Amino acid sequence: MEFRQLKSFLTVAEELNFTRAAQKLNLAQSSVSAQIQALEQSLGAPLFERIGRTVILTDAGEKLRQYAGKMMEMAEEMQSEINRE
Repeated sequence: MEFRQLKSFLTVAEELNFTRAAQKLNLAQSSVSAQIQALEQSLGAPLFERIGRTVILTDAGEKLRQYAGKMMEMAEEMQSEINRE
């Protein structure tokens, strides 16, 4: 699990759309999809239910969203603290 995967996951979770998330992240849609697939394989659970072009979070995805949000906040706080020194 990598921070870039978590950032991509959070953006897809926010947008509920892989293409819009990729545009927001300035990445190719295929890169975002590959990151999400790698994250799902790493965790052993699907994070999104894909129904046609519609994307919704699974229960596992909702749990990860909460943890990933906290992790990203902590990473930003850490960076801010280190930059103060």
